[in-house]
Amino acid sequence: MKLSLGISPCPNDTFIFDALLNGKVDTEGLTFDLLMADVEELNRKAFRHSIHVTKLSFHAYAYVAANYSLLCAGSALGRKNGPLLITSPSRVTETPESWKIAIPGKYTTANLLFSLFHPQANQKQEMLFSDIEQAIADGDADAGLIIHESRFTYQKKGLVMIEDMGERWESQTGHPIPLGGIAIDNALPREIQVKMNRVLRRSVEYALTHPDSSTTFVRCHAREMEEEVIRRHIGLYVNDFTVDLGESGKEAIRFLFRMAGQNIPFPEIPDNFFVSDEKNHG
Repeated sequence: MKLSLGISPCPNDTFIFDALLNGKVDTEGLTFDLLMADVEELNRKAFRHSIHVTKLSFHAYAYVAANYSLLCAGSALGRKNGPLLITSPSRVTETPESWKIAIPGKYTTANLLFSLFHPQANQKQEMLFSDIEQAIADGDADAGLIIHESRFTYQKKGLVMIEDMGERWESQTGHPIPLGGIAIDNALPREIQVKMNRVLRRSVEYALTHPDSSTTFVRCHAREMEEEVIRRHIGLYVNDFTVDLGESGKEAIRFLFRMAGQNIPFPEIPDNFFVSDEKNHG
């Protein structure tokens, strides 16, 4: 069966999907029509219900939960890897509420966390995540929320971090920070959903066991080509939660949704929205 598959070009995604896309693991008859795009574009594909399997922000998932379930394999979730709020050194004593802030997309988890922690900061400008640093350096934005490999490069542009959203989340909640996951269309047969989770877990495990195998695939899509940045990016976002969310990972995601629902306008989420194995859908 052929499935449309959306992933981002970020090294953590290409690292974990390399094996299933390039014939290195058994896909159990599944084949893929690949779309590679920025996560906010993928979020919006899911809003249109126009893709079978896709990476998306956990924030965005809340708006498509009626049409998609979350796989337990493939997530970006962990500790000390959250979005950063950065600005120029001249502004570090100012408050974010008065700033024009560049965000990597309305439905990114970065924007959700920022909205929870700074509800009065509403001068936001959406742009591609990789353009945010330069927008601040050029004075087109006062500050910005950075994600992905940008957290390793902003200092080279003379910018400074003023708040780590992940660190604040962890200190307040005790949970690992849920960033993004892999969603699958609920219109697909249950056995295909379970198979996709199994195949993706196999791909993640292969990547972790053979970390050099994906080098070519990762490099040819990475926006930031420095080897050290790519290596650190993968090390930060690919971990045990990527193999399987487990109960602590699932609870972190549920907690994020509960916290959002209690503090800002937010969709109501079904009780059971995870795909793991044939016996457990919750």
